[in-house]
Amino acid sequence: MTAPAAQDIRPLAEDALTWVSAHRARFALGEDALATDGRVDGTWKPIGELARICATVTHRTAPADPLHARAAALLEFAWHETREGEMFSLLQRLEPFATYPLEVYAAFASAGYRHSAYEEAAPVVARTRGWRLTEQDPTRRLGVLKAEESCGIHRPERATALLQRTWLGGLPEPWTFERAAGYALTHVVFHLTDWGRADDGLPPDLARYLADWLPPWLDTCLDAGLWDLSSELLAVAATLPCSLDDVVPPDAWQRLAAARDSSGGIREEGRDTGDGETRDPARYFATHYHSTLLAAFAAVLALARPAGAPAGTGTRRGRQGAPV
Repeated sequence: MTAPAAQDIRPLAEDALTWVSAHRARFALGEDALATDGRVDGTWKPIGELARICATVTHRTAPADPLHARAAALLEFAWHETREGEMFSLLQRLEPFATYPLEVYAAFASAGYRHSAYEEAAPVVARTRGWRLTEQDPTRRLGVLKAEESCGIHRPERATALLQRTWLGGLPEPWTFERAAGYALTHVVFHLTDWGRADDGLPPDLARYLADWLPPWLDTCLDAGLWDLSSELLAVAATLPCSLDDVVPPDAWQRLAAARDSSGGIREEGRDTGDGETRDPARYFATHYHSTLLAAFAAVLALARPAGAPAGTGTRRGRQGAPV
């Protein structure tokens, strides 16, 4: 990573986390979080993504870094919203075969937040045939298998078989890449690398394939103004065992930074008109929170790597920020 690129990345991470902190209340869990007909995408999905990204930020930054402190405060907020984990036990009783509670819980567990009663109960359901036969696409199922590990359930042989059935695992013709495939491949990488926390999760053949084809895919997404997917691809680039300069277009970070609005938020795609938050705050949040979180995620992963170094040579930090 060249010095000019690094100078562009740090402000992007700072602005993104500042925006997320300013909109923290929008991540709060309301009464509908326990409703059987509630909108999971509007309740548990945002707070789960907040926990997942902030867990990686605290892992990849030093305790004295303001980014670390801000992410740690957001994690505490998110955990408090789950009633220190008690809501996961309530969800399991309401929807015993729903996988999203475990997937969200795993995000907190990766940062050291635990609820012993839930961890005792979740494996009971997860070991049933009904749970194992829940019909999900291979990428989502791979994520569930990784989430199970937070409660002590390990099925490596199933994960290997599932990986081969994902879009990325099949090493498809590169010209078949499109938006849905892009989101699928980024999440396969996130699952295999524990969301950027593990340095050796990618099989060599996948890493080589991504190193070859990620540059044109990323360039295309940036040109199309797909800021959300572009941020996810930038995060993938930061996990590859090669120099970032080899896989990221020279002006990629500047193009992403130019998509920020005056408050530091980044919409999922296209350009802001400038008055979206004033006209409809809820809609503004819904179309900005994920892409802004992912911009922070990608930026922190890139900053954690020394200039020109491959993935795995940056400093990793434990729960309290101590190098491990």
